[in-house]
Amino acid sequence: MEHSLIELLQEYGYLGIFLFLVLGIVGLPLPDEIMMTFIGYLTSIGQLNLYLTYLSALAGSACGITTSYLLGMKLGYPFLRKYGNKIFITRRRLRITQVLFRKYGNWLLFAGYFIPGVRHVTAYLAGISRIPFPRFSLFAYTGAVVWCATFIGLGHLLGANWEIAFDMIHKYGGRIFLIALPVIAILLGWFFWNQNQTKTLKRN
Repeated sequence: MEHSLIELLQEYGYLGIFLFLVLGIVGLPLPDEIMMTFIGYLTSIGQLNLYLTYLSALAGSACGITTSYLLGMKLGYPFLRKYGNKIFITRRRLRITQVLFRKYGNWLLFAGYFIPGVRHVTAYLAGISRIPFPRFSLFAYTGAVVWCATFIGLGHLLGANWEIAFDMIHKYGGRIFLIALPVIAILLGWFFWNQNQTKTLKRN
């Protein structure tokens, strides 16, 4: 896996990161978290630029999830029923995500990135449900910002230990996310509140 990722990056560079994330989000069975943790490691040893790596991954994630949203809006359930298996969106995954979507609504667009098999379906359902694009983009793109920062940041900070870190995340990822989500929500809430206060002070 490591060797193939290195070959991909050597041949396509930051464009390869972008395309990998686009295809992974749309539904192909690509190891998104492994890839991002690995490129985070490469930034720690100077083989990639941290900021360009993050922006490439973020752009790919945003483009992929927007493509899924538009496909869901234009083609609806018949598309997923007929072609879902070809892009590895099985009926079981679709049913599970439908249940979660009804329960958590827009927040699943944010949290779904951290749930393999679910993140590939949430945007399709958002499009099918005709969620307005501004609301979709708020939750989906914010989730992409946090998701990319989490795995690329881990790879960068942990360096050569990136594989051990990924194994732990893969094994205990659900528990880690449940602990981290409230912290992330508080930080985002503080950020938006602070932005609002700054705008209010400028007006006054």
